[in-house]
Amino acid sequence: MTERLPLFPLGTVLYPGLVLPLSAFEERYRRLVADLLAGPEPYRFGVVAIRDGQEVAPTGVEGGNPALAGLGADPARSLFDVGCTAEVASAESRPDGGYDLLVTGTTRFRTLSYDTSGPYLTAEVERVVEEAGPEAGALAQGVERTFRAYQRRLAGAREASVAGVQELPDDPMVLSYLVAAASVLTLRDKQRLLAADTASTRLTAELELLRRETAVLAKLPSLPAVELARQTFHPN
Repeated sequence: MTERLPLFPLGTVLYPGLVLPLSAFEERYRRLVADLLAGPEPYRFGVVAIRDGQEVAPTGVEGGNPALAGLGADPARSLFDVGCTAEVASAESRPDGGYDLLVTGTTRFRTLSYDTSGPYLTAEVERVVEEAGPEAGALAQGVERTFRAYQRRLAGAREASVAGVQELPDDPMVLSYLVAAASVLTLRDKQRLLAADTASTRLTAELELLRRETAVLAKLPSLPAVELARQTFHPN
């Protein structure tokens, strides 16, 4: 089963169950939000990570397709094909005409085709089915242990006790997405985790990535990754 969603390209990845604050100030995204709020609830759009391009359109550039500003002529080349549906939890209008949003990731989707004819990008998408995969429970236990070691390295000795008290979910699927969102990784690594076929595949990849990052942090204790991990505001 497919559906049509307006798209909100970002320089980050949204995962199911995770919350993301957004600021819509460009005209195309103002229109997107206004059109959503004028329709029935739930207010939903697709968040897709940018493979090649930028979130904010260059200033002082005239002409071209407003739906593709900053993304190039072909969205299939500029955007990753697996994204996450975002449901608007709150929307506040600003005096300048923009909106401050708080959205929650719900379900993954795969983009089938794009429509660039309107003021903002839309796409025909199909939902990606969630599957646990083999040995998800055992893998989740290993990821939890490794993630806690990674947190301690990431936070540093002064904040180790704070990082250690965080409660982690028992559900392997939920854990896999939480760890993906909370880890300081490259955009391509985060996208690979989003697009993983099963929770088992995602957890296996996370074990490898967490061990790698923990080893890097052990050698570079001054790496300013903590500040990177706290950056959650994405203006658009």
